[in-house]
Amino acid sequence: MKFTCTRENLIYSLELVSSLAGRQVNLPILNNILIRTNDTGVELISTNLEISIKSYLRAKVEEKGEYSLPAKTLLEYVKLLNNEQVELIKENNEIKVICGNDSTKIKGMDAEEFPVIPEIEEKTSFTFDVEKIRQGIMKTVLATSKNEIRPELSGLFFNFFSERFDKGLVIAATDSYRLAEIKVDIEQGEKNNIKTIVPAKTALEIVRLLQIGKNQSGEKNVRLWVSDNQIAIRYGNFELTSRIIDGNYPDYTQIIPENFKTKAVFDKDLMINRIKAASLFTTEGVNSVSFDFNVSQKNIAVSSMSTQKGEHSSEFDAELEGEENSILLNYRYVLDGVQNIDGEEIVFKMNNADSPCLFSEKDKDKYLYIVMPIRK
Repeated sequence: MKFTCTRENLIYSLELVSSLAGRQVNLPILNNILIRTNDTGVELISTNLEISIKSYLRAKVEEKGEYSLPAKTLLEYVKLLNNEQVELIKENNEIKVICGNDSTKIKGMDAEEFPVIPEIEEKTSFTFDVEKIRQGIMKTVLATSKNEIRPELSGLFFNFFSERFDKGLVIAATDSYRLAEIKVDIEQGEKNNIKTIVPAKTALEIVRLLQIGKNQSGEKNVRLWVSDNQIAIRYGNFELTSRIIDGNYPDYTQIIPENFKTKAVFDKDLMINRIKAASLFTTEGVNSVSFDFNVSQKNIAVSSMSTQKGEHSSEFDAELEGEENSILLNYRYVLDGVQNIDGEEIVFKMNNADSPCLFSEKDKDKYLYIVMPIRK
């Protein structure tokens, strides 16, 4: 194996694939990336057995072959190089890296030991605007459950061309304490109602990869495939394949109220500031902040109290309609949602202190965020 490429392209491809190669004590080969040369260029591959990433590196190939190297060592070393051209040559059980006057040898492992990466059946595919799907995943993955007791809640629910949104994809996530849902337009794809659950780790990896790829290539669209047990994306010069979560996602729509007794519209940044101030005086672990809707006075009062830290209260003006109301919420959950809502004005709807409340952007219905109250 022998090839030459630019240092910039090599670093870019290594950064795409190296995140999966962690400290795998039981299976050391998973700390490596597989380097494979062929007639069309060079492939860099990593996997953690659940997810795999393949990056295509533009290079001048002189000899075909394949070998695996420690991802962290290779990436950190290449970043220290100064010259633009980098040459990699396989010599026995090492890869020789030559760059200008610098030369080093990195020990690796035979390619035969690297796990076989299954190819997805490219039957059902969809095309998305890269920024819309990236934002959609990012705004919902925060609500996935960190607990593995109910595996389906530890993933994102992808519902294609459903009754809830027949123009594209609905992405939803809930950990039973809050719910995030967003509707993402599909640029191209067959109108089949397909449902699948994507692991949160996969979703976060997709967000990371699309951001890196978007900065590098600037391509507008990303393709996504879904099969019975896998999901895959292809964008720029990389592709990701992942297992999906078996099981049926619960019917979360049952907890979304259809009508509300109180509605408030307020400035997003002002609310974030008031919540952060109140958060300084909450009890650790409970994180409770009280929201009082004073309809007659057209303001919202935000308050908190801690036996150890003290207490806080503040008021700010808002557009209010309906009944006087109050609710106790986990401020961390509220901030997660409010900070992910676009626009300058937020809509906050509720019924009573014991029912879920809803946050959304004013005059937009693509993204909603629901928080369950803390029972007094």
